[in-house]
Amino acid sequence: MSEHDDPDRPVDPGDRADPADPAPPAEPDEQPESSHQPPYEPPAWWQGPPPGADEPTTPYAAPPSLTSYPPPSGYPAGPSYPGYAGYPVRSSGSRVPGWLWPVVAVTALVLGVLGGILGGVMVSTSMNHAPRVIPLIGADSAAPKPLPADNGSIAAVAAKVLPSTVQVRANGGADGRQSGGATGSGFVFDGKGHVITNNHVVADATGPGELKVVDSHGRSYKASIVGRSPVYDIAVLQVSGGSRLPAVPIGSSHAMRVGQTVVAIGSPLGLNSTVTSGIISALDRPVTTGDSSQSSFIDAVQTDAAINPGNSGGPLVNLRGEVIGVNSAIATVGATLGGEAGNIGVGFAIPMEQVRVTASQILATGQARYPVIGATVNTGGRRHGAQVITVPSGTPADKAGLRKGDLVVGVNNEPVKDGIGLIVAIRAHRPGDTITLTIERSGHRERLRVTLDSKVG
Repeated sequence: MSEHDDPDRPVDPGDRADPADPAPPAEPDEQPESSHQPPYEPPAWWQGPPPGADEPTTPYAAPPSLTSYPPPSGYPAGPSYPGYAGYPVRSSGSRVPGWLWPVVAVTALVLGVLGGILGGVMVSTSMNHAPRVIPLIGADSAAPKPLPADNGSIAAVAAKVLPSTVQVRANGGADGRQSGGATGSGFVFDGKGHVITNNHVVADATGPGELKVVDSHGRSYKASIVGRSPVYDIAVLQVSGGSRLPAVPIGSSHAMRVGQTVVAIGSPLGLNSTVTSGIISALDRPVTTGDSSQSSFIDAVQTDAAINPGNSGGPLVNLRGEVIGVNSAIATVGATLGGEAGNIGVGFAIPMEQVRVTASQILATGQARYPVIGATVNTGGRRHGAQVITVPSGTPADKAGLRKGDLVVGVNNEPVKDGIGLIVAIRAHRPGDTITLTIERSGHRERLRVTLDSKVG
């Protein structure tokens, strides 16, 4: 049996099944081998001694071409190595002197440190550019600069805002009662001695000499009411000699996010210059404050910073020391025996955007106006829209086509859960604005455009 007949031998693709078969054609780039080409034989110096000869006792000599290799130009002649005669080695004359290495190392270190310092200063400077602070309309525009954006220090915020925060003492007021009257809080917002506080702090102190403010150093000043808004629970005071009090930067609640750190400053329970901290727990929270005779509807900033009776009217600030809200209310689970309810981690502040509008109106005209549609809605019970109770003739709601029994479920494409949510959504706008109400009527949804009227309050 030939090798081609062995069943256990793998068949090479180059093998032919039959010697009689012609060889497969060569590829175009291949040339057939010649059977007459002599085999390659290495040079004699590579082959070593012929078979049967005695083994040499000395190494083979290096090829002549290597032993005569000349040194490259520009290199001095150096020592030779066996088998590579004449291969040069650099002389020590071309090396860097040993004494120079410490100088080079120290120079590189100094340059690296200087570069790092300059780079750090450039980065720090670029991060500390503060956005423009928008002053209140009609107020002194020379507002102080806020803290750097990367401040992050509650101690720095307290040091900056405490001098601008005051205690408000009102005879007959309703907030944080203590001996000699009631206390609340406020803050200075311009260089003309104007202070912002809550309306419910000063509502009953309308007579001459019934209002005083006390600064962080314990100095007392006389104050009077410039104007107030029960609807938004905001009041503006004029402090006699208050131009010496520093103003605080005004910020924006709309720039805040849930979870960011905030600081509340005020006089809880009469304790002047108290600082507490927490986070933003929620934004745009519809809240009702006051009693049935005088209610305020707030699109509030919710925080877990400790707020107690006496904090009302004080600033809620971000870590740049900017006021983003006015502390106004707390949620309670019932008052303690013989006293007032305290903080349970659910406090509410009026957004600074609304405070700016209301304070500007008061400074310009002595009173504030709020937007209305003219209809009456149910503020209790329902959790799916605001039920319309009455639509007086000639009101903006009547002109827009709103009817008794309609269910308002949205304002400007934002959902409305109940009557309080509808009132808060409307009062977040200004008189003269046009809004879109989404209503449900007879099982169908419609959209009505309403131009807001206004009332004093």
